[in-house]
Amino acid sequence: MKLVEGVYGVVNGRHVKSYAVETSSGMKFTCIEYGCIITEILIPDSNGLKENVVLGFDTLAEYIDHSPYFGCVIGRNAGRIGGAAFEIDGVTYHLANNDGENNLHSGANGFHNVIWDSAVVVKDTEVSITFSYMSPDGEAGFPGNLQVEVTYTINENNELLIQYQAQSDQNTIVNLTNHSYFNLSGNLKRTILDHELTLHSDGFLELDETLIPTGEIISVEGTPFEFRKSKQIGQGIEAGHPQITLVGGGYDHPFLLSPVQNQSQMTLFDLESGRKLEIETEEPAVVFYSGNMLTDDFNIRGTQSQKHLGLCLETQKPPNMIDDLRFPSIILEKNQQYTTQTVYSFGWDEGTGPMSHQ
Repeated sequence: MKLVEGVYGVVNGRHVKSYAVETSSGMKFTCIEYGCIITEILIPDSNGLKENVVLGFDTLAEYIDHSPYFGCVIGRNAGRIGGAAFEIDGVTYHLANNDGENNLHSGANGFHNVIWDSAVVVKDTEVSITFSYMSPDGEAGFPGNLQVEVTYTINENNELLIQYQAQSDQNTIVNLTNHSYFNLSGNLKRTILDHELTLHSDGFLELDETLIPTGEIISVEGTPFEFRKSKQIGQGIEAGHPQITLVGGGYDHPFLLSPVQNQSQMTLFDLESGRKLEIETEEPAVVFYSGNMLTDDFNIRGTQSQKHLGLCLETQKPPNMIDDLRFPSIILEKNQQYTTQTVYSFGWDEGTGPMSHQ
């Protein structure tokens, strides 16, 4: 394992550190203290060519000016909160309405826009980078002083383990995720429409006209939301389902994850490059977002941004479910510990033919 520390940029006079970790088998992972952003993940293809498989920038200014949450940690709350307000213990808290009448990803003062403290632990077979942040009572409108830690651990099995921990001195909302946009073609050579996705989910949450979950669970059976067997993402988008049209021609929906044994809950595969990503999580849901809102008015490391250039698999609790007893609550009670983790396993065909990806 190799670790290189650097300085990515300066924000308000403070230097933002970067960390680059490389495994012996060819994976390179880079992250920064600003927003806990994952800026690069380099993975070989079937010919051994190392290329980047996440969307990101080379400068802090670009993240601040253009980024639609590339690679960052979302908090205190991932997803939308209807009416940009919520009630806890009889008190109504108001948030920024930065998505129409709703709050999206906690607004401009969310965790994606702060500089975290960092610490590193290096071992023979893994490197862990722990980011910590104290979110003061009232920040972005949320109650409670919240201490948060996010740890990225990269190991020689080419796995990225993301662990989240948080604790508050008041009842509050906490629902954290990582918002990396993946594109396994490498260096954005193609969109994600021909990527194949397997997603072990029997149902997804219907969205209303403002993209807030209605609470209605729709069966994936016989719909473009059926990914229990591997399917090209573009096939579903082309089907013209009303829920796909609603979110701009694609997916932006919470899928309820089904229990599985001895296999990953999600698998993303790109046949042309031979690259594969498998995801296992302790979370009950994943928001699958197919990059429908990506615009073409900026460049990503020399490539013009466009719709469907990347996709997100945001592991989390179903958003906006504050008092629906059918779902795990996004309320973190005073002095209780919030803990969860998600594992991303990267693989590639080493020239022996396409990998099994069923």
